[in-house]
Amino acid sequence: MALRSDATWLGRHPGSEGVELEYRRYPVKSPPHLLKAQYIVVKPPPRYEIVGLLQQRSYTPVNEFFGNLTRGAARIACWEAAREGSQSIAGRKPLRYRSPRWSDVAEWSRSGSVAEPEGGRLPGRWGPLVAAEREVISPHHYSPSVASRSPVSIAIDAGTTGVRALVVDERAGVVDVAYREIHQYFPRPGWVEHDPVEIWEAVRSTLAEVAGRLADGNRVARAIGITNQRETVVAWDRGTGEPFGRAIVWQDRRTAAACRALEDAGYLPLIRERTGLVLDSYFSATKMQWLLREGGLATGRGLGFGTVDSWVLWNLTGGTHGGVFATDATNASRTLLFDIVVRRWSDELCALFGIPEETLPEVRPSCGRFGRVSDSALGTDSPLRDTPISGMAGDQHAALFGQACFNPGMTKVTFGTGSFVLMNAGPVCPEPVDGLITTLAWDLGTEGDVALGADGGPSRGRSSLAYALEGSVFVSGAGVQWLRDGIGIIGDATEMEPLARSVESSDGVVVVPAFTGLGSPIWDPAARGTILGLSRGLGRAHLARAMVEAMSFQVRDVIDAMGSSGTAPSVLRVDGGASAMGLLLQLLADQSRLPVIRPRSVETTAIGAATLAGLAEGVWGSLDELGSLWTEDADFAPNASPAEVEAAHLSWVRAVERARHWG
Repeated sequence: MALRSDATWLGRHPGSEGVELEYRRYPVKSPPHLLKAQYIVVKPPPRYEIVGLLQQRSYTPVNEFFGNLTRGAARIACWEAAREGSQSIAGRKPLRYRSPRWSDVAEWSRSGSVAEPEGGRLPGRWGPLVAAEREVISPHHYSPSVASRSPVSIAIDAGTTGVRALVVDERAGVVDVAYREIHQYFPRPGWVEHDPVEIWEAVRSTLAEVAGRLADGNRVARAIGITNQRETVVAWDRGTGEPFGRAIVWQDRRTAAACRALEDAGYLPLIRERTGLVLDSYFSATKMQWLLREGGLATGRGLGFGTVDSWVLWNLTGGTHGGVFATDATNASRTLLFDIVVRRWSDELCALFGIPEETLPEVRPSCGRFGRVSDSALGTDSPLRDTPISGMAGDQHAALFGQACFNPGMTKVTFGTGSFVLMNAGPVCPEPVDGLITTLAWDLGTEGDVALGADGGPSRGRSSLAYALEGSVFVSGAGVQWLRDGIGIIGDATEMEPLARSVESSDGVVVVPAFTGLGSPIWDPAARGTILGLSRGLGRAHLARAMVEAMSFQVRDVIDAMGSSGTAPSVLRVDGGASAMGLLLQLLADQSRLPVIRPRSVETTAIGAATLAGLAEGVWGSLDELGSLWTEDADFAPNASPAEVEAAHLSWVRAVERARHWG
């Protein structure tokens, strides 16, 4: 059936005597060139407002409209008659808002072709309209007496030093967090390992903690997103659920010799062309290869290789009882096994490294339904039971998304265990840049058709696919950790900035924190940590300041390399724990000669994972909406003299040369 924009259709459905279905189209406040299209059941109650963003047209057939809805392009609101005795408003009886049920959709779904799913739960991105949306879109002015619970999206952030669960509200702000530290294992020099079971237990306990507080804030979880330390490899038996030993962490250098051998054999051009990466033990493939050759693993026995995201997802969705064995395109792009142009595992590279493709997870878009929280993961009484897991990205990709760097050229710097600079390079895989790696920023998949924004994307340079140029610095916050735990210069990380600020300069001291080699743009696995310029008159404060300066120097080197790509950054958006140090951000502004902006929330990695999941489930409607929620906290402009800046950087360059080729 087709319905003109000025028509009213009178029909029937089981259990009712007569239902009027009215079609309305009218402009929305933002974006201005779309219309809000509604089909409203106006008689009898309950009143259904089924609302979708549609491009302007003379009319929209009702079956096309509902087709869009079932593809996840809209939301539904339901209004019931208020209780007896409720006061009339402007001569009308107020309606009461309630959360939608599947029956509300099924009664008006496309020719009744959408069957009720098991459990009667709403599919795809169906979800109740939030209060702000009801206020904007409703042509009526009822005041519902009962508001629904506020929808939130939860991020699992399985990082290098710990695991967090963070609750992100509709304004893309973090409203709750739980944290568990995880142990670091260093069985041999250059080796770094984690316990996969400890990681999973930390995920379970942090999720349980924040889930237990949802009701206190009148919140309901609509989606879960996963973000993680990248490149770290977990191997496990998918038949028993038991990991084969510890995870090999991204910082681990045990396969450096294997990487050199492959480069000497002439494989670097192939690696560069297919993956955008370089041959370095930082990435996953040689870790998997080591486990097969040196770790005694057999390719049978249900062996599964995955990065941390795959391990968490598999356990969260049921483990040995139907767990989903999958990863997303961003994590796959860090393995040295994934062709980032055709976006699938490369047969040629899997053969080169000796990794059977059947041991690798399925690769899916970063935004979309991966599965649901199983009963076995958190228990049948958990408020998160059956919550969809609908977003996944490696931590730095999630941070780029959380920083709303949706347009080409936009750049973010994350100061975490290491420092990671990513610049959105647009939807076409860029040419390689010396010293940098090319990676997938994200793949929104089919959700991108809905989420791109007002104009569908192309006229604003957007696509559901984005690549990035990246510079990876291995040691940043880890240097602060070393000052605290290694040599006792500070007792707590919060002492770092006050101590560094207590002197006006490092007085010639230069720290090169190459504890695990040097990453971008040098890529020297044999470099080692170095302190130069010491004299009797120097103390703790000079060493602390030199470490902060080293963070800024390393990022400047990456920014300089990006300048040769043809699209140089113009502004740096920063995040991560060390971005709380104003001294660091001022030094970075001086060294890069660029404005540096810190957002109001520096939890951008978690926000990125949560919003990727929330886009898939309708908590947010578009990249435009997410971009409007990004807010600035502080900005830092260059103010040092060019001569001072270049003199300091020259000392850094000289120190780096002395630190190279050591190990």
